[in-house]
Amino acid sequence: MDNGPSATTDHPSGNSRDRAYGSFTRHLLSKDLRAGQFVSQRELVELTGLTLAAVRELIPRLEAEGLVRTVPKRGMQIVHVDLNMVRDAFQFRAFLEVGAIRIFTQIATSETVSQLRASHEDIISRCEAALKAGQISEDLVAQAQAVDWSLHQTIIASLANRIVEDAYRSNAIKIRLIKQEQTRLNSNLVIPTMQEHLRVIEAIASQEPEVAAAAIEDHIEKARVRALEQRGTGRVNSSREAYCP
Repeated sequence: MDNGPSATTDHPSGNSRDRAYGSFTRHLLSKDLRAGQFVSQRELVELTGLTLAAVRELIPRLEAEGLVRTVPKRGMQIVHVDLNMVRDAFQFRAFLEVGAIRIFTQIATSETVSQLRASHEDIISRCEAALKAGQISEDLVAQAQAVDWSLHQTIIASLANRIVEDAYRSNAIKIRLIKQEQTRLNSNLVIPTMQEHLRVIEAIASQEPEVAAAAIEDHIEKARVRALEQRGTGRVNSSREAYCP
């Protein structure tokens, strides 16, 4: 689940700002930079290979997206994964995906749905076979993570809305940081997660927008609850309650 290419892919324009942003996020998600870490502009230059001018130009965007904050006399601090970040990131993800899937359910082609179903069924079958043989390998878990994100990305991409895609991409980075620290997809979660996805896919196939919306909301809520529980908080409100202003 933390292998989502949407979180790191540059825009097709490939301009210098997007390349700089892509370089930073790749290093962030590959753990060259750690959540909560302090880093100087020159350290970013050495790590990313960007020019100092490019790094300085990048910082306002990173601050605006909540990925770094500037601390006087200490430099920049990489976003810290805390309770508020978990709550905000998952709530925003649900806002976007629940609305998007209502539209996707009405416009998705049978070919797209069939491809999504086949990729999930294949992963489940291979994981079940691996369990019978002993255990699910890390490589297979990584493949499952890619399949997991492909469903979410397909739903968002179907809107063909650059504003939504940019917002989703930025939030996906935060989600992946949370999962790296707390709830990374593992062998115990692979099959249940893929089965949750299949329920979403079947709702899409039946062209029932509200059923699909409820299924994706339930799926995101379960991930949110895992993240909150692993932070040791006893307060885990439902996503519906969290949405209330």
